[in-house]
Amino acid sequence: MAGEAGLPAAAIAAVVFADAASMPSDSPPRRLLLPVRALPARIDSPVMGPVSAEITIDAPRERVFAALADLSKRPAFCDHFQESFRLQRIDPVGTGAAARFRVEAPFFHFWMETVLTTIEAPHLIFERGRGARIDRMAIGTAWELTEVGGDMTEVRVSFWTEPTHHVDKLKDRLMPAGWHRRQWRRALSRLRDLVEADARIERLHVAGASRL
Repeated sequence: MAGEAGLPAAAIAAVVFADAASMPSDSPPRRLLLPVRALPARIDSPVMGPVSAEITIDAPRERVFAALADLSKRPAFCDHFQESFRLQRIDPVGTGAAARFRVEAPFFHFWMETVLTTIEAPHLIFERGRGARIDRMAIGTAWELTEVGGDMTEVRVSFWTEPTHHVDKLKDRLMPAGWHRRQWRRALSRLRDLVEADARIERLHVAGASRL
């Protein structure tokens, strides 16, 4: 996708996140190595992203984190661009929780799955997934939560794709990064409204029926 330039695809993954699979078993969990804002403004490579958005929420970090770490609550603020959202595990909270949904992006409509792979409460959630035809494209999402004084919380979400198939690379280049950025900004605004109101967020269940 027309994203942000300069670093090769492999360098993005290496700079943004350490790969837990390559670490010794006694190493600390995977964590953000470099703020995404420190990356170049544009990336001339097959990779889309990282595309980032951030917002400040007038609520304790623990409350915001609880909403993000529960995938059953994700449609409440992401269903404007994540359609046909389905949970992949009965327990939607914590490491291993997964969901599948469809993204109707310009030039590139695809199904994708996301899995909560790293959770460091209450400041980091790291998701890995796959999407596109036969799930051949790797996808990443990261949520960073920072206390900014009192009960205020800054939330930053970053999203990127790692296509390897030539068809996915072509579609990825055509897909405007601005569209994804707008969707994530809107998602953060909806999240802010829900959390600041301390509203009871409607949860999705595995069977697909929403219940209060």
